[in-house]
Amino acid sequence: MITQQSAAGRVVKIAALLLWLVVTLFPIYWIAVTAFKAPGSIFTMPLEYWPSKFSIQSFQQLFELSDFGVYLSNSLVIGLLAALIVTVISILSGYVLARFSFSGRGIVFAAFLVTQMLPAFIALGPLYLLMSRLGLVDQQIGLVLVYVAIGIPFSTVMLVGFFRNVPDSLEEAAMIDGCSRTTALFRIVVPIMLPGVVAAFIFNFVACWNELFLSMTLMNSDSKKTVPPSLNGFITSYNIEWGQLSAAAVLTIVPTLVLFAFASKYIVRGLTAGAVKG
Repeated sequence: MITQQSAAGRVVKIAALLLWLVVTLFPIYWIAVTAFKAPGSIFTMPLEYWPSKFSIQSFQQLFELSDFGVYLSNSLVIGLLAALIVTVISILSGYVLARFSFSGRGIVFAAFLVTQMLPAFIALGPLYLLMSRLGLVDQQIGLVLVYVAIGIPFSTVMLVGFFRNVPDSLEEAAMIDGCSRTTALFRIVVPIMLPGVVAAFIFNFVACWNELFLSMTLMNSDSKKTVPPSLNGFITSYNIEWGQLSAAAVLTIVPTLVLFAFASKYIVRGLTAGAVKG
């Protein structure tokens, strides 16, 4: 009887997971299918759930009729630069919080945690005023600085857990052999906690790549827009360019999918290693 109940429970769980998977993946599937339909056959009746004839016309129109290539390069440069700066600074700040005892360390750590509870768009008004007075509105470096300021607290808190899992004796042995503390950090400690560093970099890059509100607020010139705000350009008061919008969405999703596919082992190792204190 218990075995039958266990089997029935597993069937229910599997069915629920399959239903959740279908509900989650179907919008992505439909976007991809729409992107590879000819623009004139997107809404033909009956609807085609698999294109009878694949077409890349929507992708061609996307680059011919808009500056989407510019938006992609802007997002790539801003995301990579911001993620790199955040990762380097977070390594140093996480190391200090994990290795040194000083007055106010708990307050700093608590402040980093509190910042994660506040959505960034709450500060859009004051942030825009500040960036305007600094002359950094509509400047890519200004957007990078904002992303860096937002990303450092989360990455620091995450990396503190990794540093605490690395024994102090490794650094002490390296310093006895003649290494400075900085050299021991980057030659001994960082390679050991590489999964955590990679995970922090990826999370920051994806966050910058997908961010909408700050980019829309701080970037006014069309040539300096990133990908998320540019997607709104395919939606007008009288029409929605479904083919180009779907093609743009596919090209927006692909980089993050590729990134996670190649770095999934680092992410999994990074999250589990940082979650348990050894």
